[in-house]
Amino acid sequence: MASGQAHPPFEEESPQPSTSVQSPQVVADDEVPGPSVPWVDPSPQPQSLGMKKKREWSDESEEEPEEELELERTPEPKDTWVVEMLCGLKMKLTRKRASSVLPEHHEAFNRLLEDPVIQKFLAWDKDLRVSDKYLLAMVIAYFSRAGLFSWQYQRIHFFLALYLASDMEEDNQAPKQDIFSFLYGKDYSQRPLFHKLRYQLICSMRWRTWVSPEEMEEIQAYDPEHWVWARDRTLIS
Repeated sequence: MASGQAHPPFEEESPQPSTSVQSPQVVADDEVPGPSVPWVDPSPQPQSLGMKKKREWSDESEEEPEEELELERTPEPKDTWVVEMLCGLKMKLTRKRASSVLPEHHEAFNRLLEDPVIQKFLAWDKDLRVSDKYLLAMVIAYFSRAGLFSWQYQRIHFFLALYLASDMEEDNQAPKQDIFSFLYGKDYSQRPLFHKLRYQLICSMRWRTWVSPEEMEEIQAYDPEHWVWARDRTLIS
């Protein structure tokens, strides 16, 4: 294999096992705003980026032949044109966006909502600063774009996607820091690894981080009676 052969942009050179980075450990601190959760374990980290040979989103990996890192992406859904109006010989066409969100992505999201740490976080965010219905809808959209199997999504993916959604949509960037306060307390040493995983999530989505209002509404319309869609920030006085 030629030494100058390019690697995928989201893969970093793997260190030797003796210098591997361990999964971030959550530190409890009674002085932080909101409950620090000492038993938050962000592992298992993502196990696949849609490659022929599944790899973990971590620093612990072995050298593999370059040909095994070849991406095996699912083709993106193509938009279609539908007839909106037909009058005589005139026809009005409307472009209908094709959504990549599947029922399995809703199922993965609902499964994670049963996680006790995520439940505690949603209860803690009473003002819906980082977990209103639109940001939660974006979590499902990101699940559909990241390329993992539905059963592979774990607690850490929920918080990574929620942080990224807040980063994209909120003008005030301070509230998303509450995610760190909740997960790690005042232990700043875990943040670089969190941001590294966030970057890998973005790369796995091919930088498609914007979610249109129409897609958010479509995601909510899949199960309009779901309790999370009642988390409307505009209704909080």
